[in-house]
Amino acid sequence: MGWLSERVIDWQRLHGRQDLAWQRTRDPYRIWVSEIMLQQTQVSAVIPFYLAFLERFPDVRALAAASQEQVLAAWSGLGYYTRARNLHACAQRIVNDFGACFPQTAELLEQLPGIGRSTAAAIAAFAFGERAAILDGNVKRVFCRFFGVEGYPDSAPVLRGLWRLAEQELPEIGIEGYTQGLMDLGATLCTRQKPDCAVCPITERCVARLNGRTAELPMPRPRRALPSRSTVMLVLMRGDEVLLQRRPSPGIWGGLWCLPQVDGGLIGEPDLAGFGLRMHAVTELEPFEHVFTHFRLMIRPLLLDVSLFDHVAETDGQLWLELSEIDSAALPRPVKTLLQRVRAQRSMAVKT
Repeated sequence: MGWLSERVIDWQRLHGRQDLAWQRTRDPYRIWVSEIMLQQTQVSAVIPFYLAFLERFPDVRALAAASQEQVLAAWSGLGYYTRARNLHACAQRIVNDFGACFPQTAELLEQLPGIGRSTAAAIAAFAFGERAAILDGNVKRVFCRFFGVEGYPDSAPVLRGLWRLAEQELPEIGIEGYTQGLMDLGATLCTRQKPDCAVCPITERCVARLNGRTAELPMPRPRRALPSRSTVMLVLMRGDEVLLQRRPSPGIWGGLWCLPQVDGGLIGEPDLAGFGLRMHAVTELEPFEHVFTHFRLMIRPLLLDVSLFDHVAETDGQLWLELSEIDSAALPRPVKTLLQRVRAQRSMAVKT
């Protein structure tokens, strides 16, 4: 066993996280759900969603049998909704192609929807004890500092080098403790800001610490200004019901229920003839910004009180939803927050 892996395993046994909701299990379903949720999301945010998700979908058969809308509703608020769509598709593959039994190797797991190389290795290590290397964001940071890796870690040549290091440092035994230890080290000690080098188990050989470069490594993504887009969201209210449209999948918020949008802005009043609606009043709501990974979306919401002048039947892509039901609907977080604010304002208006 190498010096690094031995130190990490010993530290994890004594000081690592031991009681997270998805630990102390070999159930690949629970491990898989947690690993997907933890992609780009902090542990503290994941825990309540994870527990509620498992209560709603206790095993892979239950998840596979659910509709995509039910899965998206349970995921609502976690963001990065492609993860939820892939989770659902993956569950159906596991049930249909593997008889509801998870493949037991990282190589096979990686072939399933939404499971990348590092996630596949983590599932295989924790569920089946396979000796496989992980390289999530926390581990990249640990390796960049410990080995003094130059360059942006997600650039192709640097990433190849990090994978070589990850494979090179794998211990012959104790893969579960080593894998969890690397994750814990990056999450609790070797953090982005103010790493706690004084109690780090590998600090004595850490190149970044020895050279006073913990603030520089890993190197950041080359700076690039996020482009901005704008849209008008139409809050079409018919009494206490709001009109929603399903977003196309794939795409931003794909498969979720959203407010009708006019991208790029709006001059004058919106034309509601296509909805079979007559407008009675329009109110400008406070604009707000929602930041995606690759762009900023400036949202200008308009509240419109409407009535039907021509019957338009509800379809798979359109429905009227009571404001009282929005909390459990499959809505993107900014849309749900906006409608909750509208509901609260209307409730206050009734009381006064």
